[in-house]
Amino acid sequence: MKNVERAPSLVDTVITALRQEIATGTWQLGDKIPSESRLAETLGVSRLSVREAVRVLVHSGLLMTRQGNGTFVTATDEAEVALRRQLDRAAAQDIIDVRRGLDIVAARLAATRRTADDLQQMRKALDDRADASRNADVDAFADADVDFHLRIAEASHNPVLQNLYRGMSDALRDSVKADQCMKHTLSGDDTSHEDLHRAVEDGDAGAAAAVAVAILDQQETGSDAPAGRPRPGRPSSGRGTAE
Repeated sequence: MKNVERAPSLVDTVITALRQEIATGTWQLGDKIPSESRLAETLGVSRLSVREAVRVLVHSGLLMTRQGNGTFVTATDEAEVALRRQLDRAAAQDIIDVRRGLDIVAARLAATRRTADDLQQMRKALDDRADASRNADVDAFADADVDFHLRIAEASHNPVLQNLYRGMSDALRDSVKADQCMKHTLSGDDTSHEDLHRAVEDGDAGAAAAVAVAILDQQETGSDAPAGRPRPGRPSSGRGTAE
């Protein structure tokens, strides 16, 4: 005897419809969604069904209700929200351990797959990072630093890796603020991010991976010694060409 399949409830149907509006981009990140009464009229359901569906999506992190102001789209991917919540509870060392695997793969792939536009976006992030350092703007520095690493992931042209990195962006930003990275950048004794950009630009996958690891080593130990590109003569492998 087969299990009897349960027909989706009205609330489930509304949840699916609202998710679809977000997934297709009809409702963009930050947009205010239509009112409860408007949605009920559009979907042909009761306001109670809409209210319950919105409550579910607020709990999942896709929507946020502001008292007296309406409901807004705060995320477009529930899996990404779940990852961010997990990272919020994770220890700093656990995040670094995960980044070791991601950063090595991202650096290697970026060195072999980056485009001229990828390099330009990385350059802009590095320039913004340097400007923020000179202005002693910790928040802007953290944003630009995270943007640079996101650009490395984007240059991998691997959508899974890109999404994982986007999901970690808040945790990365917090770790940059807690690190001494801005101080080293301002003093000029930390060239690691410039070295990583140069290795990717050169198509040197081995050097790119080595610098990525060195950056994390510095962060993990909390050392005042800045990270940097391996000295000339250090063996590297996996040199690639740009597409």
